[in-house]
Amino acid sequence: MKSTRKAYGEFLVEEGEKNNDIVVFDADLASATQTKLFADHFPNRHFDIGIAEQDMVGTACGMALSGKKVFASSFAMFLAGRAYEQIRNTAAYSHVDINLCATHAGLAVGEDGATHQCIEDIALMNVIPDMKIFSPADEMATKKILKQCLNINGTKYIRLGRSDTPDIYSDIFEFSLGGSHTFGCGADGTIFATGMTVSLALEAKTLLKEKGIEVRVVDLYCIKPVDKFAVLKSAKETEKLISIEDHSIIGGIGSIISNVLSDEYPKKLVKIGVNDQFGKSGNAQKIYELYGITVENIINQFG
Repeated sequence: MKSTRKAYGEFLVEEGEKNNDIVVFDADLASATQTKLFADHFPNRHFDIGIAEQDMVGTACGMALSGKKVFASSFAMFLAGRAYEQIRNTAAYSHVDINLCATHAGLAVGEDGATHQCIEDIALMNVIPDMKIFSPADEMATKKILKQCLNINGTKYIRLGRSDTPDIYSDIFEFSLGGSHTFGCGADGTIFATGMTVSLALEAKTLLKEKGIEVRVVDLYCIKPVDKFAVLKSAKETEKLISIEDHSIIGGIGSIISNVLSDEYPKKLVKIGVNDQFGKSGNAQKIYELYGITVENIINQFG
């Protein structure tokens, strides 16, 4: 069990040892985002801009244009929300090669409450032209996706979580821009998930099998560009389609999947996520239960 933000911090140290061009920016949250791990090892390549996320993105873009491999971090609420204009105009519009790593995404932030629970960031990033969006499910996925990002040109948004997540992937799995991973080949249904909800989907898959219901789980670790082939293949080969996400169902992976289906293979999709509401302060597990982001809710869709 390890959080994807911790995996991010470890990745920075591992790659920082190999590549002197890697530099990291933060906005007074290095301990929380785990970029402090990098700062402790490479203080001359870590820049804490303070509580000034817009300045951070602008300055980080300038560093990236000089040829450095730049990672810029803050909570998803502050990076995607407060610095949106700079991400849109300074980074994406200008085709800057930069890695925007947003930690503490979704309701799983827990006790920090609605003001810090960013459940809109996928929607915000998805409408920016040529933005690449990744949402890893565990430690291995995080490190391998970030490694890929070093070789992908352009502006990338990597969505990371606060809470620990179970290990899902082994070292044999590979990740790519526009890719996904499908677990199983059941024909009774498909559960689309991303990030923190992949482990919930896999648990539901196991419990459904005990009931004689065979489903597959599609991890949309790359949200943009989405893996249309995997979405359409599952839609054609399975009876029920469900999406589950720690994000608003408005503009999240449910909406993205629905767009693919409506264009090429119209079929009903049940969306599990936050339904046009703000979050609440409390234990992350209890909040998931309150909003129906649970294994039980997935299973009930097959009742």
